[in-house]
Amino acid sequence: MAIGVIRETERRPLPFDKLGVIIAALALYGAFLAPFATFRANRIVQGEGKAILEALPPSLGYGLLAVVMFGAIVAVLRTSVLVRMAAAFVALVALCFLVGRAAGSLAPADNAYARVSPASGFWVLVLAFALLVADALTRLNPGPGLRLLFLAGALALIGAMLATGQWDGLSILKEYASRAETFWAEAGRHLTLALGSLAVATAFGLPLGILCHRVDRLRAAVLNVLNAIQTIPSIALFGILIAPLGWVATHVPGAQAIGVRGIGVAPAFVALFLYSLLPVVANTVVGLAGVPRAANDAARGLGMTEGQRLVRVEFPLAFPVILAGIRIVLVQNIGLATIAALIGGGGFGVFVFQGIGQTAMDLVLLGAVPTVLLAFMAAIVLDALIEVTGPKHSRGKAA
Repeated sequence: MAIGVIRETERRPLPFDKLGVIIAALALYGAFLAPFATFRANRIVQGEGKAILEALPPSLGYGLLAVVMFGAIVAVLRTSVLVRMAAAFVALVALCFLVGRAAGSLAPADNAYARVSPASGFWVLVLAFALLVADALTRLNPGPGLRLLFLAGALALIGAMLATGQWDGLSILKEYASRAETFWAEAGRHLTLALGSLAVATAFGLPLGILCHRVDRLRAAVLNVLNAIQTIPSIALFGILIAPLGWVATHVPGAQAIGVRGIGVAPAFVALFLYSLLPVVANTVVGLAGVPRAANDAARGLGMTEGQRLVRVEFPLAFPVILAGIRIVLVQNIGLATIAALIGGGGFGVFVFQGIGQTAMDLVLLGAVPTVLLAFMAAIVLDALIEVTGPKHSRGKAA
């Protein structure tokens, strides 16, 4: 009888959620032990951390603590997915709204030099409730359309905070205000480097991958070379390309007219193109190799030529795998394009390295935050597209 009771106890689920305990611990640490905002007399001096009750008026401070406590309790208990999602959403909206209020509360309105920025406690709280959202989404297992809807909602929240001026007092927005024109110019260069190199790599990589799939001996040689390129550090590859591109700019007529120089956009673009080739070529080879033999046999039986089989049968079946390689390239290029600023290539890295040189961390964030957001958005959108074009989705649609 005692053994049966012990076994029954072991089978009984715990009354709390294991991941929720970690989320609650992070939330409580961010709310009570870590500073919520950092105040600095100017943009380069060391800041002074302020707790939630120091950074906000009492009513708002205690209200935020109550929201955090409620979210922590919801995370720990085995609550429904919708309740967890709602609690996390309310907490994130409150954090986004109140961090802007903290800037107005800490910095005098007539002081143009004071800087207020989110501190570690704010970021820990955002991490905790973002984990709660991710956990709820995993349990909900939404389709690609719903995931894109959640992304649109998050972007709408950020856009609303920017449009209504709730974050205008934050130091990162003050850095932006003094560099708005430069910011959008560098944003254009960043996207040109990331998307342009991806487009050229796709145009070259797809035919090369098809050729490698058809010719075994060529496959080993090409993939080994591309693997070797992938091992070269990005800064080193940028430097290696300066000399040959400088020679081309000097000796090839018309090269400078189209922007080819030893420093600037050209070496950054070529380096990103070279880094992009391996995922595109390798995933093309893997995708084509994974096409079922029965599909090819059926296509031959219908009298299709090799080119028709490639276009109508093999490529559509391999497309989700190829698209996964393109996703890797795009996220990778968005991050690597930041390094291009070191050789005059522009992009968001301009603000990152300027901020490092001036010990102005808010200027660093002005370059780093949009880079992270772009990579995050690209990953979600392409993941949804991969799922839509995948065989499971196609079978479900056909059914």
